[in-house]
Amino acid sequence: MLDLSHFQCLTFDCYGTLIDWESGILAALNTAFAAHKKTIPTQELLAAYSEIEPQIQNEGYMLYRDVLAEVMRRLGKRFGVSFTAAQIASLAESIRDWQPYPDTVAALRQLKSRYQLAIISNIDDDLFAHSAKRLEVPFDFVITAQQVGNYKPSLKNFEVALQRIGLPKEKILHVAESTHHDIAPANALGIHSVWVNRRAVTGQGASREADTQPDLTVVSLEGLAKILVPA
Repeated sequence: MLDLSHFQCLTFDCYGTLIDWESGILAALNTAFAAHKKTIPTQELLAAYSEIEPQIQNEGYMLYRDVLAEVMRRLGKRFGVSFTAAQIASLAESIRDWQPYPDTVAALRQLKSRYQLAIISNIDDDLFAHSAKRLEVPFDFVITAQQVGNYKPSLKNFEVALQRIGLPKEKILHVAESTHHDIAPANALGIHSVWVNRRAVTGQGASREADTQPDLTVVSLEGLAKILVPA
């Protein structure tokens, strides 16, 4: 059993965990494909995204804005569409409009009353700034891929986070939706983890899956807040 009394800091993945990135991704992609009179089934589109995005991230660091532009190019090639420059840029531009899950802000407020909160995200600083406004709750630490020059599941992102937070890893609990990007590397470093299985509720996911076990599984952030900050 996980002893929850030891933790002082909660680290979060952002997109897919706090921010509803599947809805944001689908809205942007469907708009771009519709301009070419093309409709791709939702699960097929998300499956293609979950394959292509980490491939690009593994090819060498570039800004996440540029990663998403390349995602658009490769998705267009896969589905027989030649996107315009504006359409190629549209996925990254759409991030400013992506919304938190309905339970996110209230849960973060509840968790903030007891814990330090941190973000470890595969994002650019300027793009996260838009999401930070929507999350409303201030974070004690924000570690982005741009700051690290690398993308999760690289261990480097978590190692930088540990250095900045300055607590023993036993005092940190990582909370994330992606088993591939987050739970697996956290486990590799001996950081306790919570899997927020959003797809159990939404029925869809845009992240790769990994064969790894978290310390705790919940289906919502609201559920986690009730466990960590009981009434």
